[in-house]
Amino acid sequence: MYPFNYHRPATVRKAAGLLAKMEDAKVLAGGHTLLPTMKQRLASPSDIVDLGGIEGLAGIEQKGRKIHIGAMTPHADVANSDVVREAIPALAQLAGGIGDPHVRARGTIGGSIANNDPNADYPAACLGLGATIVTNKRKIEADDFFVDMFETALEPGEIVTKVIFPIPRKAGYAKFPNPASRYALVGVFVSKRGKEVRAAVTGAGSCVFRSKDLEAALSTRFAPKSLEGVSVPSDGLNSDIHASADYRANLIAVMARRAVTAA
Repeated sequence: MYPFNYHRPATVRKAAGLLAKMEDAKVLAGGHTLLPTMKQRLASPSDIVDLGGIEGLAGIEQKGRKIHIGAMTPHADVANSDVVREAIPALAQLAGGIGDPHVRARGTIGGSIANNDPNADYPAACLGLGATIVTNKRKIEADDFFVDMFETALEPGEIVTKVIFPIPRKAGYAKFPNPASRYALVGVFVSKRGKEVRAAVTGAGSCVFRSKDLEAALSTRFAPKSLEGVSVPSDGLNSDIHASADYRANLIAVMARRAVTAA
């Protein structure tokens, strides 16, 4: 690693203040992306602002028909939460399928969505459930939060503090994982809440996105049969050593049917 200054503020306000003063500071949550990148000398921030010492940023609570999850809540806590399992089983299942036990014990929901890895699971849950991302400055709808590969709507000095998930009538998630990293080669999160149907796809493009084709088919009837014969265009999808764009397009349709079945 290159040398850097380490800060462990006690409040979100102090953390935001530190970020505002420094030209090249990075926020540390779980550290599963930032630290390996620094060890490989692919990143050399001047300062690290560790959120681990801030009280109140972790925890899960149901308020009415919504689940509030603190940004520093580890994946394992989401996966094992009775509240989440009862209200949104698909979200608990998604969290339980992230990485390995070590990753789930240290990785956080806030770090995952702020990083916005194109193969990450949580962005699909946020977009697929119509979540609201709360920061120290404002509330951002998931539809407006995820911009592009590793890019979000977060502004300099803005810190994710919690994520609010509306409780759906039905929801399901299915992914085809990379056997080594457990990242989604393709993952699809579907949900139905009232008349609204959502279908979010991760791993297939440069950023998580909603599929209008899947949503249109499921709006008629939220059932696996509604997706028979539905194909997703391969234009703009990722094509690399892991899978071609056409293969990913086919996986989207397959994972969507599995997600609806699970719901």
